Amino acid sequence: MLRVVVLGAAAGGGVPQWNCGCEICRAARHGQPGLASSQCSVAFSADGAHWFLINASPDLRQQLTATVQLHPKRGQLRHTPIAGVILTNVEVDAVAGLLSMREGSSFTIFAHAKVLSILRDNSIFNVLSEKNVKRQPITLDQAFEPALPDGRLSGIEITAFAVPGKGAWYLEGRTHPGGEDGTGDTLGLHIRDKASDKSFCFLAACARVTEELKSRLAGTSLLFFDGTVWRDDEMIAAGLGSKTGQSMGHIAMSGPDGAIESLAGLAIDRKLFLHINNSNPALLAGSQERKRLEQAGWQIPADGMEIVL
Repeated sequence: MLRVVVLGAAAGGGVPQWNCGCEICRAARHGQPGLASSQCSVAFSADGAHWFLINASPDLRQQLTATVQLHPKRGQLRHTPIAGVILTNVEVDAVAGLLSMREGSSFTIFAHAKVLSILRDNSIFNVLSEKNVKRQPITLDQAFEPALPDGRLSGIEITAFAVPGKGAWYLEGRTHPGGEDGTGDTLGLHIRDKASDKSFCFLAACARVTEELKSRLAGTSLLFFDGTVWRDDEMIAAGLGSKTGQSMGHIAMSGPDGAIESLAGLAIDRKLFLHINNSNPALLAGSQERKRLEQAGWQIPADGMEIVL
């Protein structure tokens, strides 16, 4: 049995964003609290006792507090059910929460060597002592079974694969500690419970859907996919910024080259968007964008949603 909990479904800044007065953020603060969402991360487990996180968002502390499955075991002064964190990129949205996990518990960070090089290059991450927090490089397209803190194998097989995207924005204009070829900057994950053979795919960032990517995703039971923007220029049109979705490495939900159209027709049992920006009108339950999304078989998850495969 594979259990997946959505810790947060929003893009960077969350909903409401701390300094934003757009329609969606105003509604999340006043009258529609159900719109509120923390920044993107999920947790998964094969046994219900040991959990792995995909990315560690800046909202991780409040997410752990809100998620009963991730609480310390009753009767123990120091304990965590978190066995590891798998990083799919090195954006602030994905790694800042690691700093909330610095209190001495043992777990492993799994990431591409380029991502690990950036963590090494930034001394603030030294608060995660490698005596307790191991750092294990991921090899693309090579399945691995992460171990639990006591050394036993988890029963979960993880395969990371390259996804069209871009490097972290804060590295623009400077030398990348891990090299400049772009490999490893943006990863997708295929996660399988070896006992039940149930699996899901996770892509928090994706700039475009290629034929290779379609072949990877076809037939999956559950897909979490990049839903940052509804249309490529929505932040510019709304007066919220100067960047397009593509310039940030994110495909739009809509349009002939968008996620909905590009992934239509694939045999995917359940499709959920996450990493959804506060500018995205599909967040509004009564909007035409939400209706079109749902008619195409997609969902927008709420924080705390649990899915059992």
